[in-house]
Amino acid sequence: MLNKGLVEDVLTAALSTGGIFAEIFLEDRLNTSIGMVGGKIENAISGRDYGIGIRISDGIKSVYSYTNDTSRENLIRVAKETAAAIESERKDISINFIRDEIQNRHNILVAPSEVLNSQKVDLMKRAYYAAKDYDEVISQVRVRYIDYEQNVLIANSEGLFVEDRRVRTRTMIEAIASVNGEMQSGYFGPGAHMGFEFYKSVDIEEYAREAARTAKTMVFAQPSPSGKMPVVIDNGFGGVIFHEACGHGLEATSVAKGTSVFTGKIGEKIASDVVTAIDDGTITNAWGSQNIDDEGTPMKKNVLIEKGILKGYLIDKLNGRKMGMESTGSGRRQSYKYAPTSRMTNTYIAPGKQSIEAMIENTEYGLYAKYMGGGSVNTATGDFNFSVKEGYLIENGKIGKPVRGATLIGNGPEILKKIDMVGNNLAHGQGMCGSKSGSIPTNVGQPAIRVQSMTVGGRKGDGNE
Repeated sequence: MLNKGLVEDVLTAALSTGGIFAEIFLEDRLNTSIGMVGGKIENAISGRDYGIGIRISDGIKSVYSYTNDTSRENLIRVAKETAAAIESERKDISINFIRDEIQNRHNILVAPSEVLNSQKVDLMKRAYYAAKDYDEVISQVRVRYIDYEQNVLIANSEGLFVEDRRVRTRTMIEAIASVNGEMQSGYFGPGAHMGFEFYKSVDIEEYAREAARTAKTMVFAQPSPSGKMPVVIDNGFGGVIFHEACGHGLEATSVAKGTSVFTGKIGEKIASDVVTAIDDGTITNAWGSQNIDDEGTPMKKNVLIEKGILKGYLIDKLNGRKMGMESTGSGRRQSYKYAPTSRMTNTYIAPGKQSIEAMIENTEYGLYAKYMGGGSVNTATGDFNFSVKEGYLIENGKIGKPVRGATLIGNGPEILKKIDMVGNNLAHGQGMCGSKSGSIPTNVGQPAIRVQSMTVGGRKGDGNE
């Protein structure tokens, strides 16, 4: 993508004012995004993003710039202008590149760029009609298809010179049910680090029907009661609570600043004995996986919590220097326009031995959250608020009537200690995670879990206090 001679000259210019570390991130990316509403194409965008980011550090501080002009003259100029922000004693640094051969875990059989847009639209239509024809209460269906192929070159003054290819595809389906002015929705967004062959491994119409079923169920549901009660959260995207309320607090982005509730707690018990939490960027073809992170470090399987004990953090190079710790392969960024920082990949609670049936049977009264929605969290405190997309009351150890409008309110560190049952049905859900270095693909996952006591927001006066 760039020859080594030019890369070496750019890095040398970047270190000309005394920086001790310099890095380039070159990206060439093809994107496709197609939106469908009411069975008709609303928008279709295809394009190419191309550019290079240059980062320079003097140890614990760094400066970042980017450009889409990769001519020699411009790159040297940008490197020198960026270096002007670093004022330190100039060091003699020689750069000796070693081309790293990386292990490719993600074979791509059908590049999306080789697939006609008409084929992608046909896929979307299948999803649309499967949801729309599910029931007459389905008033609207939205489908969005995306894919991209990202080729990157990462090189730094420590001698790293590595290239990688990332190909992802995803389809998002939202079904809306309307009855007497009440509207409720269901949603699924399956995706993978795969080419168009992904759609041979999943039943896109079944996802669409499930989205429609959720919408129909919730539009006829009664308002959720409120109060403190046991909550059983089912597998897959239920892991979004751990991702948001706890996972972000384990990223070095906040740990290195001392703003995380988990700072300085390695080796301490922070969760119940049944909780083991993992971030694994090596899972073959998973939505959040890559061969290497966006600093060129091979991705790893990082055990964050083991049987309730905090074992480690997610660390990038810069924050690793601040913390005196090695990178865990967690440096990620949306594109060349962002400097990398520590981020999650595929984060999940490891499976236990309980069945979800046993969890329900052992809960006299509570809430069963079958599917979770979005929410918000304060990473400094761990306080969170999440919506339940599809929920049911648990009564006398059995799943009862559906309830809508439920929210789960709590504190991440406290909830970790209240998980008393972990299921055997691990599954993952796909999403986009936004943070300091942009929006990136991440998996969230878990088996079903039971939280002994949790605040459920709903209609006042209908719950157990």
